[in-house]
Amino acid sequence: MTEPNRPTVCVHGLGYIGLPTAAILANNGYDVYGYDADPERRAALAAGTVSFDEADLERFIGMALDDGLEIVDSARSADFHLICVPTPYDRDHDQIDLTYVEAAGETIATLLRPGDTIVLESTVPPGTTARRLRAVLEDSGIAIPDAASLVYSPETVLPGDTLSELRENDRLVGAVDGDDCAPVVALYESFVKGEVRTTDATTAEFVKLIQNASRDVNIAFANEIAKLAHEFDIDAREAIAFANGHPRVDILDPGPGVGGHCLPIDPLFLSHNNNIPMLTETARRVNDGMPEYVGKLLLAALDDPQASSVALLGVAYKGGVADTRQSPSLSLSKFLQERCVGDLRQTDPYVDQSEHDIVSLRSALDGADAAAIVTDHPEYGALSPDLFAEQMRGRVIVDARGLLNCNRWEAAGFDVYQI
Repeated sequence: MTEPNRPTVCVHGLGYIGLPTAAILANNGYDVYGYDADPERRAALAAGTVSFDEADLERFIGMALDDGLEIVDSARSADFHLICVPTPYDRDHDQIDLTYVEAAGETIATLLRPGDTIVLESTVPPGTTARRLRAVLEDSGIAIPDAASLVYSPETVLPGDTLSELRENDRLVGAVDGDDCAPVVALYESFVKGEVRTTDATTAEFVKLIQNASRDVNIAFANEIAKLAHEFDIDAREAIAFANGHPRVDILDPGPGVGGHCLPIDPLFLSHNNNIPMLTETARRVNDGMPEYVGKLLLAALDDPQASSVALLGVAYKGGVADTRQSPSLSLSKFLQERCVGDLRQTDPYVDQSEHDIVSLRSALDGADAAAIVTDHPEYGALSPDLFAEQMRGRVIVDARGLLNCNRWEAAGFDVYQI
């Protein structure tokens, strides 16, 4: 498959980031070996089938497979090795699992040639590249940076628009021991339209974490405002809009919590193994507590929760995507089930119906005593109270995303509780 003089890349891990990255590189002049430890995923990808919903990705993979992408059953030697493997966080034991990164490093060490470059893209605690991954490579006899270059470069994409964001967003490249970043900069500049900047590896790791921690903290502040506003019978979103009229104020929107892989996890990496009091830890507790707060609002509005039927609108963690990772809706559903809500139904226009026992919107609303909008899907902003009045038995609506015109719904006879 490889062509003479074309640079080669081996991508280790073909998930939400590794697969789009492999496809983009293959479509931009590189011969790419795509390797994943899961044989079923490899087989599906070799056939052009993508297991997660991402705009235009399946077509893009098809183009790449016809050009420079080969799905392989074992990692191959290459000019560049990109590590895009998972780094799960065990909340119960406050531990970060870096075994996938270490395993990739051990594999790469057996394949390295003089002058090759290893790039870690996975989200990791500061110092992982320069210490832990470097140690794995050097324990295998690879001298860093003399025999091979070691670099960290984080992705900063929005799920659902990954291909576009990989191209458009700025990129940060951080080397170990002041090694030359030029080959990796050239690699990313082959497809990145934003600026590719350079620093050291630990700073690059730190920047990725503080970007997402910043959003988590600011969303937590908005959620605290929403809870306080409820106590004073104030419209939180109206108050925030007034506050944001000031040129130096930019408060985000409140909601039922945060989801996805980044915001609920990255701040925990930032505070891992240090004794510094962290605002990020408080923000995590606030945002993790929002599904319970929404659930309590809902239960308080029902005369008899155990005899009630509740419809949850939205299972994905954010609007317009099918991604359910760390979704606040799933936490809310678990909370309500534990409180013995009589009949709980979930609907989502994007999530596969077999994945989380999804039903149609009409089926979810049929005979329901209450409904809660948990995901900000664009379709939900256009919902009519007439449909709900026709299908539902009760008249309780909890709008955790601020999508509805409360006056309109209240005029139609609904009790609306908005976050």
